[in-house]
Amino acid sequence: MNEMTHLQAPKPDDESCWRAFLRRDRSMDGRFVGAVRTTGIYCKPSCAARHPRRENMIFFADPAAAQAAGFRACLRCRPDEVGRDRLAVEAAQAFIVAAEAPPTLEEIAARAGYAPHHFHRLFKREMGLTPAAYARSVRTERLKAALAEDGSVTDAIYGAGYNAPSRAYADADRHLGMPPSAWKNGGQGVAIRHMVVETNLGPALIAATRKGLCRISFDENESDLRARFPRAELLPADEALEALGNQVARLIDDPSQPIDLPMDVSGTAFQQAVWTALRAIPPGETRTYGQIAASIGRPSAVRAAGTACGDNGLAVLIPCHRVLRSDGSLGGYAYGLERKKALLEREGRG
Repeated sequence: MNEMTHLQAPKPDDESCWRAFLRRDRSMDGRFVGAVRTTGIYCKPSCAARHPRRENMIFFADPAAAQAAGFRACLRCRPDEVGRDRLAVEAAQAFIVAAEAPPTLEEIAARAGYAPHHFHRLFKREMGLTPAAYARSVRTERLKAALAEDGSVTDAIYGAGYNAPSRAYADADRHLGMPPSAWKNGGQGVAIRHMVVETNLGPALIAATRKGLCRISFDENESDLRARFPRAELLPADEALEALGNQVARLIDDPSQPIDLPMDVSGTAFQQAVWTALRAIPPGETRTYGQIAASIGRPSAVRAAGTACGDNGLAVLIPCHRVLRSDGSLGGYAYGLERKKALLEREGRG
């Protein structure tokens, strides 16, 4: 992949470009640049400089087009570096995935050609997580895949690149929500409390481990939860879960109010990056699947971003309902388009 792969993505229409500049939308960096007729300078959408008048702005698909029209790059936001930064992040991702053991930050940064402290910030900005967190996620995902195959847990641990079982169990407890043996055995040894609460969008299943919420869904019950974790110990709600359930119900009834609740969900590094991007969308705003993919440094992975949205196990709390198709239509939603429409209306998007 070369730099032009990013810059040749279709440019949004001018009004969409202008709105992206107004909200300083970092996810649109690399999709186009905006040039100011009165200054002769072009910028990326997230530039922190004061906005010019709308009539003074013109939009180009890439820096080369802006330069050909006689504009020069902004020295504050450095729009020409966007493509280079994303290529460096993609190269770092490939390096991490190919490594038998998680490389150090210094090794990753050297491969990308950046100073370690600068690349740490760059990677987190593009991916939504640090290089170390991404490396842990890659290794945990390998462990999860190995545990799904025949063989011993010990073989799976070492095969995933861990030097010792203790590190694997620590990572798995953090990222899988349960130790490796429990994951391999359908949640064996893990206690999951659950309840169904009534909301004005219908009954919602709410389930949590000792660490946090692991499932929020509509039209599901204990049998659906049992299918996901056939060997887990399913328990009725206690006071702690009832308190969480009441907060979730209020969130469903009024999703415009931001809320921070404990979560216990696992996913691939890509899924985690998508879910982080979803939680960054303010109530009352929407993004397209393409914008989500671009915001995590994978602009060509639009379909995969849509799939990751569908894999979200915490409805409303991780707001995948705020993602639309590029034409502005609702797209899909696991719990029905009427619910998606209702949630958006409650956030002022109806």
